[in-house]
Amino acid sequence: MGGDGAPDIVVAGLAIAAERHPGARFLLVGDEPRLLPLLARHKRAAGACTIRHTAEVIAGDLKPTAALRLRGASMRLAIDAVAGGEAAGVVSAGNTGALLALAKIVIKSLPGIDRPAMAAIGPSARGDVVMLDLGANVLCDVRNLVEFAVMGDVFARTVLGLTAPTIGLLNVGSEELKGDERIRQAAEVLKVSHLSGQFHGFVEGHDIAAGTTDVIVTDGFTGNVALKTGEGALKLMGQMLREVFSSSLAARIGYLLARPGLERLREWLDPRRYNGAVMLGLGGVVVKSHGGTDAQGFAHAVDVAMDMVVHRFNDGIRDGLAKIVELQPGMGPKNGSSDGQGSVGGSRLAGAR
Repeated sequence: MGGDGAPDIVVAGLAIAAERHPGARFLLVGDEPRLLPLLARHKRAAGACTIRHTAEVIAGDLKPTAALRLRGASMRLAIDAVAGGEAAGVVSAGNTGALLALAKIVIKSLPGIDRPAMAAIGPSARGDVVMLDLGANVLCDVRNLVEFAVMGDVFARTVLGLTAPTIGLLNVGSEELKGDERIRQAAEVLKVSHLSGQFHGFVEGHDIAAGTTDVIVTDGFTGNVALKTGEGALKLMGQMLREVFSSSLAARIGYLLARPGLERLREWLDPRRYNGAVMLGLGGVVVKSHGGTDAQGFAHAVDVAMDMVVHRFNDGIRDGLAKIVELQPGMGPKNGSSDGQGSVGGSRLAGAR
């Protein structure tokens, strides 16, 4: 029930997802009187969905602290389904802050994970690139950065299908002495870890778009700034291209000649292909769809969640953390760290809101 076009685009997106994943079943949480007519128009979605009715919705502008009190809201019920093992993951286009807060508190972190991280896929000159953290953790220590590297490695293997993704630590320079102590210490840990053969070292801002590495690891403050800067640059490029090709008759003719190539560029940079930011390190799969996406974009977010469920993403994180701790005992769980209890198994995704 969340997002600019909900619930219409959610049901239409699930119809696409049901065709791509014929064995999947979806728990659709929301207002049944509004959902039933939509399912009647999308037979594929109707055959794959079970409705759990609630008329209570978390508004897009509701503060996370207030959202935590709405135990009967559609987003909360979907997250409860994951925490209880009834569903393997949740996909939502609703309130981002509420989704993250609820997921952290209800689903909880995986054992050994100090802080979950927000990750997403973006375009680069050499293919898709994974970047994390994108804002869930403004301040990070050495342990957090190493955990992000482990999670980014497993995510790239699971969703991008890479066998040995390269990993870079975002820094102010590529030289070994650049950056603060925590970044340099994280690099030293990764150099002697099971990821040593994949660890590229330090990368800079321009390396993100260049595709120097498959995975970019950074703290949430820097990652969020880099993400928003990249989004702004893409919008500016699109605006400038429109202005150039409409500036004169000759420019319009040039557009007609260049149109096939521009269409390929548009497909390559289509934001729907990259819809679906993921909260990594929780006891269940949590995917955040952009609130302004359409059915194709929502279906892509479901694709990401399905890949993570089918390929047992969280098992990969557990294995990666065990290898880190084996070589670096000091990287074991902190005292008082969360022992997440969310279920990873199951064959259903809760399409929340």
